[in-house]
Amino acid sequence: MAKIIMVQGTMSNAGKSFVVAGLLRVLKQDGFKVAPFKSQNMALNSFVTKDGLEMGRAQVMQAEAAGIEPSVHMNPILLKPTTDVGSQVIVHGKAIGNMAATQYFKYKKNLVPSIMDSYRILEKEYDIIVIEGAGSPAEINLKSEDIVNMGLAKLTDAPVILVGDINLGGIFAQLYGTVELLEMEEKERIKGVVINKFRGDKKVLEPGLLMLTEKIKKPVLGVVPMVDIELEDEDSLSEDLCKNNISGNIDIAVIKLPKISNFTDFNVLKAVEGVSVRFISKITQLGTPDMIIIPGTKSTMTDLMWIRNNGLEDEIKEHAKKGTPIFGVCGGYQMLGQTLKDPSSVEGSGSVNGMGLIDIDTVFATEKTTKQVEGVVETLEGCFGFLSGLKFFGYEIHMGESVSSGQAFSKIGDKKDGAYKNNVAGTYVHGCFDAPQMIKGLVDGLSERKGIQSVYKNFDYALYKEKQYDILAKSIRDNLDMDKIYNIIGVENKTPKTP
Repeated sequence: MAKIIMVQGTMSNAGKSFVVAGLLRVLKQDGFKVAPFKSQNMALNSFVTKDGLEMGRAQVMQAEAAGIEPSVHMNPILLKPTTDVGSQVIVHGKAIGNMAATQYFKYKKNLVPSIMDSYRILEKEYDIIVIEGAGSPAEINLKSEDIVNMGLAKLTDAPVILVGDINLGGIFAQLYGTVELLEMEEKERIKGVVINKFRGDKKVLEPGLLMLTEKIKKPVLGVVPMVDIELEDEDSLSEDLCKNNISGNIDIAVIKLPKISNFTDFNVLKAVEGVSVRFISKITQLGTPDMIIIPGTKSTMTDLMWIRNNGLEDEIKEHAKKGTPIFGVCGGYQMLGQTLKDPSSVEGSGSVNGMGLIDIDTVFATEKTTKQVEGVVETLEGCFGFLSGLKFFGYEIHMGESVSSGQAFSKIGDKKDGAYKNNVAGTYVHGCFDAPQMIKGLVDGLSERKGIQSVYKNFDYALYKEKQYDILAKSIRDNLDMDKIYNIIGVENKTPKTP
């Protein structure tokens, strides 16, 4: 049976996901077979496994850090917000319906058997499981029905380390307040605390660390500095969504939709030296980008009306007339079409006109498409011509289908995919630019259109991510007391000691 350790946080965005990923990488480097586990994840960034099941991308990132294939058992419950007070509920990779927050709060204890089934499967296969909590264990209004923090720690009998974010200020109050709001049994589960995202000289913290240790009777396991790495953030709290500076010769503007999903599709673009990716939500932020991308969304029709009402649609159309490349992914692809119809009330019923930039008509349906795909780009002319004939891979997550009356963007098997017209293209395939030849073709094409030498250099995104995980692991190993952490887990530290 696997050994376990759980990482909880004082709040959302305290850096739990990265600490978990870093620990997994360290443990993998030290020869253990390890896996991540998060019983319930709320996120619009999701992934489709090889068997066509949907899970949160944070656990996919952590699985990559652990060097293993992602499995829905690493994230048995995924909540995808559809409104401010409701979510689509996905259990073991399949959507079971939409629930209001109050309805789900009453229902979620029914999912404990599903959670434990997944945990038991992982427990038999791996040496160590690193569990991630959600939000804070001190949210006292939610504790009675908790299935993701101390409630899960009790179910799995997991020792806990508590992570706080010093970058936001108030770190000692975060950690002390969280511990003090816990019940005695829960306090006993906490074996140490970690201060995350530190900038500066650690010596300045020492008086506070001593006082904190005295007050909470828990050791400080380390102070992790802010690390300059590019890894996938979990969701809309990502700092990347707030960046709007042009730092490269190629400027790509991504529309920051209210219900934006899978913005991780564009991480590969950000990783290319000389390319800047900006997330914009106002006309004044758009400027004159070299490419405009409309990403996926959980609420296509509502977000289309948002684009229309704030004036961005007119600006996008003006850029299209001028020849600026426009690209849509999934919901963004649907928006670029002629019509969107919702006869089954998947998004609230009714129909709206799309932007009319490509020749597709979309009808929403109750059945969700989730599958991994491989395809090849059709022969295209104009600004996307550099992509012609290139192979790509990715995955689809969408409700309904789009019928094209014009040129397809690509071919998947014997089926046409997406659409292309003039300088506007779209596809249902998330991650379509992750393939090395696709990102090279896109950057080469945008550079030629701009009249500059291509900013692309030999680049392997998979290798790039591996290096990022190693950088993260080094930071964890250098700044946390790994001997104590191994002791908490209950296994021997295999790391060779430096003389």
